[in-house]
Amino acid sequence: MEKTKLTVALLAGGKSAERDISLASGEQVFAALDKSRYDILRYDPASDLPLLAKDAGAIDVALIILHGRMGEDGTIQGFLESLGIPYQGSGVMGSAIAMNKILSKQLYVQAGLPTAPYIVADRSNPPRVADILDTLGLPVVMKPEHEGSSIGLTIVREQGELQKALETAWGFDRRCLVEKYIKGIEITAGVLGNDDLLALPLIEICPNERYEFFDYEAKYTPGATREICPARISAELTEVARDFAIRAHIALHCRGYSRTDMILAGNDFHILETNTIPGMTATSLFPQAAAKAGLGFAQLLDRLIELALEK
Repeated sequence: MEKTKLTVALLAGGKSAERDISLASGEQVFAALDKSRYDILRYDPASDLPLLAKDAGAIDVALIILHGRMGEDGTIQGFLESLGIPYQGSGVMGSAIAMNKILSKQLYVQAGLPTAPYIVADRSNPPRVADILDTLGLPVVMKPEHEGSSIGLTIVREQGELQKALETAWGFDRRCLVEKYIKGIEITAGVLGNDDLLALPLIEICPNERYEFFDYEAKYTPGATREICPARISAELTEVARDFAIRAHIALHCRGYSRTDMILAGNDFHILETNTIPGMTATSLFPQAAAKAGLGFAQLLDRLIELALEK
């Protein structure tokens, strides 16, 4: 008898600092997937990789609902490729590049995209505080090379705080990014597609005044942040931001979908980073933008599966 439903491997959990967010997203994705179209097998990569490998022959496609290391960095993508399982989103290279904030910065610059001035601080050859101040001034933003969801990130406003912020970032990575702090409006822009790229409506992110920036708590505490879609900026600036998001997606070798965060200061955008597996609850930023473009959450998941199978 001809098979009528696709078998989908839903991967959530994992070992990163964002495990709990991944599990919550996985529950919402499972609830939203159309059970008349898909047989869903669920795996937590923290414990279930041998089982996933054993079941590989019966799986048509995987949905990776993982964030951070071992999920968004190309690791699980390579594992799925070795098993012959198609999956949504960027491949091994694009995932690894976008997860690396320093390499992403270099590729943005090479592509002519605007970013804040920065230096790289290596724990094995640390920069002098005077050099940081001469190059960037204050305030600056310290970011570990590979973490997501603002984990390990510090805004430094006083010279005496620099060393502590470096140590915090180096607790996650040998290298960190030290970036000039740009005050402005935070905008995020989603991109959907493989060859034909669609830039989604922009979202303006407005953290509660209790939060200095869109940090982990502001991202995931209900009511902590107001998200406005479409963003309250001009049509001309909207088109610039959507163009930058597509160019960032291409520059980092992304595929399927991505979400690029940027700061608008005056009339100038500064690219912050690109997420290859954006948050995937019904109220997350990327699904919100997709809904504004006419794709409900379940339809968005259908589309991501279609794009995975196109590969």
